[in-house]
Amino acid sequence: MLALNNTTLLPPTFLLTAFPGLEGDRVWFSIPFSCLYAIALLGNSMILFVIITERSLHKPMYYFVAMLSTVDLGLTITTLPTMLGVLWFNLQEISLNACIIQMFFLHLFSFLESSVLLAMAFDRFIAICYPLRYAAIFTNSTIMLIVLVVFVKQMASMLPITLALKGLSFHRGHELSHPYCYHPDVLKHSCSNPWLSNLIGLFVLLSNPGVDLLFILLSYILILRTILSITSPKERRKAFSTCVSHIAAVAIFFVPMISVSLTHRLFVTAPQIIPVILANIYLLLPPVLNPIIYSLKTKLICQAMLRLLQTTETLG
Repeated sequence: MLALNNTTLLPPTFLLTAFPGLEGDRVWFSIPFSCLYAIALLGNSMILFVIITERSLHKPMYYFVAMLSTVDLGLTITTLPTMLGVLWFNLQEISLNACIIQMFFLHLFSFLESSVLLAMAFDRFIAICYPLRYAAIFTNSTIMLIVLVVFVKQMASMLPITLALKGLSFHRGHELSHPYCYHPDVLKHSCSNPWLSNLIGLFVLLSNPGVDLLFILLSYILILRTILSITSPKERRKAFSTCVSHIAAVAIFFVPMISVSLTHRLFVTAPQIIPVILANIYLLLPPVLNPIIYSLKTKLICQAMLRLLQTTETLG
């Protein structure tokens, strides 16, 4: 009976995949992906190191950049073992419990990144619209409170998703669309009705990154209004230039995230390779590009990074 039934009494497992239909080229894909992971780990670690060690960077704006790098490191480390395991060693099987744990941290760090980007938008809003009140508002205690509220909020958001998923039963051995566990992808392989879990997941997505994006856009509408009211073109450019890095970080995070979420939930008939590519862009692009963006566009960070590299060369 057990042999005939795909839903067995044994603990359910899933099979991770990298690029459906291109399994023969798995090793070739592993080389660029390994390089991207190395860039993400090295870049974010260097950003964190220079902000911690350089006293000139002990300011609210750079604290938020450090938070972003911390979250990007967490996101990278969460997907790295299964991604490289599938690409390098063809280690596809993952248990339900391991899958849920990875999914929990993947979505947790993703939602944390969304909230950190919102905090950074608020930082730019106060710095440009109310510069005289900036120091009074962004004290060390305020920043610590923001970190605590963001972390507790996202942990509380992830608990309903996890509990709802634990209450479902799953088929054994079904292939996921990615080399890691992604909530909508896992739900597709439930042998019970996953409507409640899907509804909770969609609600959490809309009430976390969705609301964050709404407030980020509102912040930039107010910022733009303030910038346009500045009479000096030079001062306008200077004010806007302080936002360029953050705008880029928002774009490279939210555009792929919205794309992959819509593809999984609305465009279920799309070719399987499309959500795979979008999901890899969504999870790898921000950790890889954010350190590069902030290193190139933020003068003090750029100078600190150059000093670090020069010191490393001297010691070498």
